[in-house]
Amino acid sequence: MDRVDRIVSNQSLTEMSQRLDALQAEMRTQQGRIEELQNENEQLKRQQRDLYADLEKRLQAATSAAAVGGAGAAAGAAAETAARPATATPDNSEQAQYTRAFDALKARNYAAATEGFRSLAATYPQGELADNTQYWLGESYYVTQEYDHAAAAFQHVLSGWPNSRKAPDAMLKLGYTQIEQKKLAAGRATLQQVVDKFPGTDAAKLAADRLTKLPAQ
Repeated sequence: MDRVDRIVSNQSLTEMSQRLDALQAEMRTQQGRIEELQNENEQLKRQQRDLYADLEKRLQAATSAAAVGGAGAAAGAAAETAARPATATPDNSEQAQYTRAFDALKARNYAAATEGFRSLAATYPQGELADNTQYWLGESYYVTQEYDHAAAAFQHVLSGWPNSRKAPDAMLKLGYTQIEQKKLAAGRATLQQVVDKFPGTDAAKLAADRLTKLPAQ
């Protein structure tokens, strides 16, 4: 009987050891997954910060250009707003709607900005500010990671107003958007087109820099 007891006891200890090993392996697996999720979360946070920083830079550039008397569309949306007189302008005019949408974008009210630019584009599809409206609509979508809509808006600028002073930035941001859509070949081709078509511009410099950071083909 003592021998039987020892055998049963040894079997129980073996089973317990095996279960313990299995639990430890499962814990290691779960810990690894937790670390992966933490890394992914940090990457998403960095990506979101980069999106906001890029938009803030463009908004600040537009506002600074307006402060020193920037010339219309070349300096961005705020410059265009400052360049046109606002007196005796109806509240539903293209200029007034544009100003409201742009102010919402500066205030980081992206939902209101998107709706404002979208409504403006529908009401004044060929207005004086139409190309800039489409561009900033794309920016509104881009910063909220609605990349399909952003790509469509930037592409609309390029197809509808190929000679617009917004074209270099629109093409640049289209390339950025395609990269975010995981369309690396298309994004690479678009950024290279910016470099080739608009040499010497800030857009071309940014495109060239981004190209160096893309994974090898």
